[in-house]
Amino acid sequence: MPKKKVYSIKNELLEKSREALLSAVQVYNNPNIKFKSETFIVLSIIAWTYLLHAYYRSKHIDYRYFTILESGRKKYDRTKRGAFKYWELERCINCDASPLEGAIAANLRFMIGIRHEIEHQMTSNIDDAISGRFQACCLNYNETIKKLFGDVYGITDNLSFSLQFSSISEPQIKLLSDVKGLPEHIASYINDFDAEIPDEIYNNPKFSYRVLFVQKNTGRKGQADKVVEFVTPDSQLSKDINSVLIKEREKVKYLPNAIVKMMKNEGYSNFNMYEFVTCWKKANAKNNPMYGAQVAGDKWYWYEAFIPIVRAYCVKKYNASE
Repeated sequence: MPKKKVYSIKNELLEKSREALLSAVQVYNNPNIKFKSETFIVLSIIAWTYLLHAYYRSKHIDYRYFTILESGRKKYDRTKRGAFKYWELERCINCDASPLEGAIAANLRFMIGIRHEIEHQMTSNIDDAISGRFQACCLNYNETIKKLFGDVYGITDNLSFSLQFSSISEPQIKLLSDVKGLPEHIASYINDFDAEIPDEIYNNPKFSYRVLFVQKNTGRKGQADKVVEFVTPDSQLSKDINSVLIKEREKVKYLPNAIVKMMKNEGYSNFNMYEFVTCWKKANAKNNPMYGAQVAGDKWYWYEAFIPIVRAYCVKKYNASE
């Protein structure tokens, strides 16, 4: 293939890739669209796929599926209509020549898994649960496309704060932290995925971009009106935040009997204490401090964060046996 043709296809892939990512952001930021997370996931996966196709093309790496014949020639896999079968995003990431670092690849694998979940059944209320990973996906894309192809391809001017911020009141924070409305199959997938990745990946902002908002009181002009203020990781303020972070109110705690009763009230009449113990052992939940704590000697109390795991266990066990 002539060199001119190679680079014209590469540029077209990059243009379509950028357009797909920017479309994903625009849809997500549209207040009139409710199917925003699902649309964002599909479009962003397309954007990353085209980006990696452009990269492999620029490196003269064949990103089509094929088998090697006895003669040593390649036999390319084709669709029913005769088109080449190009690598999907997961295959692009798994290639030894992939330019993506671990946290970026983990973010994309998470997105691919969520897409597999939502393409088979309708979902709802997933925006707030995984929006940090969407934000990381956008920032990673901007960084990667500039690193691989130059600043001219960046989307910095279009991104700014890519996913909407809005004023959040204290009651709203409580609602956001209550994931009861999160579909059980999504909650189960998120829990399983997060449990399998190393802590250094999970805590990396390139896997999930987390922002801490703290109400700021100041008497200095020009400072009180800042919505977001960035500090360097090695600054004293950053160290103080990491030391104190947020002084949380006492977490709501549940004894095992209360959770068993809760599941029975939700319709899982066969759920009992034996099943509850099986559930937390399977999830290795007592080794995860976000799920519960031992109080007053030998009593173990469970936090609200563990309830979606129990609910997902019930859905999987009892719906499958019906």
